[in-house]
Amino acid sequence: MLAPTPSVSDLSSLSTIAEARDSSDATMAALLGWVETYLMRGNPDLGRGGAVCPYTRQAARLNAVRLGVDLSGPDREEAAFARLRAGFAALDAIPVAPAMAHFRTVIIGFPNCAGPEGIAMLQRIQAGHKYHALSRNRMIGLMHDGSEARGLWNPDFRPLRAPLPVLAIRQMVEHDAPFALRHPLLLLPYLARFRMAGMKRLYAHLRPAR
Repeated sequence: MLAPTPSVSDLSSLSTIAEARDSSDATMAALLGWVETYLMRGNPDLGRGGAVCPYTRQAARLNAVRLGVDLSGPDREEAAFARLRAGFAALDAIPVAPAMAHFRTVIIGFPNCAGPEGIAMLQRIQAGHKYHALSRNRMIGLMHDGSEARGLWNPDFRPLRAPLPVLAIRQMVEHDAPFALRHPLLLLPYLARFRMAGMKRLYAHLRPAR
């Protein structure tokens, strides 16, 4: 599937967290609420201290998070595909200091994809961007209220659950070693980017706790 070239309107339709707080859109409010009260906070079932997603919390401090809402449903797969592709360009356009570029994050909610058909469509879109993302050292996460993805520290915790379907894009970072071990396609890009430091991270994660 070929995505149309992102338009200026696609790239400007994302909001900063401050702009999202001022929005009257109910879906944007739900998306922002999940980011601020779930991703950026601790959870007793997480299995470790700190926020569910420390990455997002730091990105928010740097004003490096962009939020968007896409109304595409299961019958508009091409439009949703194009919106996610535009998200890659939007990610690179977030203005931050070069040393902080790895904190850039784009989070897009898809309220009309809450049913099984919509989730299946978003899974196809995620899979269709697999190599596009890996070749650019980017990660794509899919979150929704029925996600059964297990937590890294507590396998009974489901960290990727969200009140509406969400696709998020961010840069691959050194701390992604556990994800690289879970998803073999990530291993080569991960090691190509982080080399010895990445190998040490992988080894530390595999080494039995004493």
